[in-house]
Amino acid sequence: MKDIVEYTDYRKYIQDYYDERKRSSVFSWQEFAQKAGFSSAVFLKYVCEGKKNLSLGSAGSVANAMGLAGFEQTYFVLMVSYAHAKGDAAKRAAFEERCALAQAHKVRVLGREEFDYYKSWKNSVIRELAPHMPGAKPLEMARACKQKISAAEVSDTLDFLVKAKLLKKDRNGNFLQTDRAITMGTVDAVPVAARDLQRQMGEFAIQSLDLPLSERVMSGLTLGLTHRAYERIKKELEDCCRRVVAIATEEDETERVYRLNVQLFPMSEWLNKSGTVLKKEERK
Repeated sequence: MKDIVEYTDYRKYIQDYYDERKRSSVFSWQEFAQKAGFSSAVFLKYVCEGKKNLSLGSAGSVANAMGLAGFEQTYFVLMVSYAHAKGDAAKRAAFEERCALAQAHKVRVLGREEFDYYKSWKNSVIRELAPHMPGAKPLEMARACKQKISAAEVSDTLDFLVKAKLLKKDRNGNFLQTDRAITMGTVDAVPVAARDLQRQMGEFAIQSLDLPLSERVMSGLTLGLTHRAYERIKKELEDCCRRVVAIATEEDETERVYRLNVQLFPMSEWLNKSGTVLKKEERK
């Protein structure tokens, strides 16, 4: 079974624990539930299937039933806390608390670097800018950015990017990208940070309306769509983004760093064929 810090979903951890016990001994959901203090023999099975939720109050008992203690028990409880968190701010705080606990015990949490990368616009911009300014000092890179950033912030960002293996230094001390393009990954906490980045970039897009038309491209459409048409357009936009990345990575040189935002979002509620607003339970 994997180490607990390789998990972000407490349900998956419980399921893997049960499967491992089942393979090596006579073990049942009933025995597991009784050991954790539940009267229902299938409660933990339903938790793993997503039919029931594990409360924060019972998380410690389940951790004890799995033989977790100390750091591992606290980490498991924090996974449950993350699952209960409502809203991005609460989820971000719960994830960072889990990372801080792991760091205090000299343990690396998978997804931490990705999470930190997407928290701020500075990381993606400096990652693109630094390799094309050989020999430049942090202050020069700061002055090259459209958005306000200090030399100290550039220096901290460069340190993080190197530590996260998103940039590396050559023998002359110049920065190189380790990969031409990166993707978000699969850690469930990363999209929480990515939404922060999208909010920042959305604000910058508004500010860029003051730029000359020769320096920015903006257009928009208001469309009446069916769900089927929405899914087709969504796929078309995803394919378009992949083609844009392919074009951008064809050339090794960079003359300017750009941000491309692609957005498709609802401006009304769902309507039925008669034009009445659908109730939540009526939506497909």
